Amino acid sequence: MTTLSVIIITKNEALHIGDCIDSVAFADEIIVVDSGSTDATREIAAAKGAKVTLTEDWPGFGQQKNRALGLATQEWVLSIDADERVTPELAQEIQRMVAQPSAEAYKIARLSNFGGRWIRHSGWWPDYVLRLFKRGKARFKDVAVHESLQTTSTVLALRGHFLHYPYADLESFIAKINHYSSEAAAIMHAKGKQTSVLGATGHAFWTFVRIYLIRRGFLDGKEGFILAVMASAGSFFRYNKLLFLNKRQVKAPSDSLSA
Repeated sequence: MTTLSVIIITKNEALHIGDCIDSVAFADEIIVVDSGSTDATREIAAAKGAKVTLTEDWPGFGQQKNRALGLATQEWVLSIDADERVTPELAQEIQRMVAQPSAEAYKIARLSNFGGRWIRHSGWWPDYVLRLFKRGKARFKDVAVHESLQTTSTVLALRGHFLHYPYADLESFIAKINHYSSEAAAIMHAKGKQTSVLGATGHAFWTFVRIYLIRRGFLDGKEGFILAVMASAGSFFRYNKLLFLNKRQVKAPSDSLSA
């Protein structure tokens, strides 16, 4: 009999984790790897029957998800984020594919909600992500942010989709942009990338045009406009943070000599 593990990484996801676990209750095991939640995330997950592991450090999204993957014991693995839900239709499809697979890896679309609106443009839909795979046939890329599964197997698409609730409110959206832009700037800095104020402005402008016009964000109403502006701001922050990191590195040698 083919079996399924679900893996989830968390930190302070008390708002989401219960509904997330409920949506994958059909799985044979649910593994939650938590990186030091200060809310009731771990207690809720344990009460829902998940196997909860606490890690003392935060190595980045890629490594943390690989830690969770290393704890999976079943033949198939479904990776899901705490702010995602498996619909009943997708649950049935996953069970069929696991029982009678036609591939070793599957990608699944995500339908995301922002400000109470389901976003079907702006580059947010269908937003396919590789998430269901035979254990041993895929592994997460070892990166701090924007992690993704890598596989040499043929990847097919499922018809069903996740429901995705990425931001509880605008404040959490802003906080995530700030965090992700810092991580991305650090990665670019480590690779020796350069930028300027003009370059940062250009990237921000192009991001708005790409999302609002090319990807038809205007069809998502006022929420589409907000998303385009926020993405543009995130790009602006990312490249300006890189600019300051590079500037600090250039100044460091003279600073150390004068000290």
